[in-house]
Amino acid sequence: MSHALSRSPVWLGVALLSVLAELAWRLLSRRGYDGRSALTTLGLMAGNVPAAVLHALVVGGLFAAAWRIAPVHLPLRSAWTWTGGFLAVEFAYYWFHRASHRLRWMWASHAVHHSAEQMTFLSALRLGWTNVLSMGWIVYLPVVLMGFDPRLVGLMLAAGLHYQFFLHTEMQLPLGPLEWIFNTPSHHRVHHGTDDWCLDRNFGGVLIVFDRLFGTFAAERGDAPIHYGLKGRVPEANPVKLVLREWAGLFAEMARAGGLRRALAIALAPP
Repeated sequence: MSHALSRSPVWLGVALLSVLAELAWRLLSRRGYDGRSALTTLGLMAGNVPAAVLHALVVGGLFAAAWRIAPVHLPLRSAWTWTGGFLAVEFAYYWFHRASHRLRWMWASHAVHHSAEQMTFLSALRLGWTNVLSMGWIVYLPVVLMGFDPRLVGLMLAAGLHYQFFLHTEMQLPLGPLEWIFNTPSHHRVHHGTDDWCLDRNFGGVLIVFDRLFGTFAAERGDAPIHYGLKGRVPEANPVKLVLREWAGLFAEMARAGGLRRALAIALAPP
């Protein structure tokens, strides 16, 4: 998330109130609240501070370099630029998110976000520390090269991630007909599910239209409870072990591959 927005008193206040309201709802409805998982998330958040600073420095420098060689610079004062920038970033985010589930190298970072076995607002803040290494930022470089100011791209990404915070809940928050266009908690619960019918579905950020266009959309089933966490992985409460677990397994397999080509094939295979 953008640190500028994440440090905003308004954002922090809304997020905290949402977490507390959800906590009360879960306890009153006897759904329970996984306190140990919450502590793991807080540990991940603490470690993500220096990781996010490094990510911002590296990616900010790359975006600035791409901006310098972009053939056109679209005006920031134009509403068309902001509209086009929003759609371009959403399109790039869809493919970034889809690749994060389909390429093991990128999944090694993204798996941390899917590790919570309970869908709560706080689980939205489960973020890995290795995003620079997993290189998902490459997906956004073409957006800058198209002429969209890096500041616009960064703001759109931050706003999108803040929107997604409110998707991580089991509370019913239907949007009616807008659910055909926008991502919702219902859609995102499917995305986090480990059940076979949930896997590799609903990759959108703010919008769900690209999932509908590219055949990755699945609606929540009222008669099918969703299970969360990492399929085939035991729960891990230690934040450091959780961050490094997928990388350790990946590097071990690559080392045994017997050659660079086979090692790359492992890194780029589905998780």
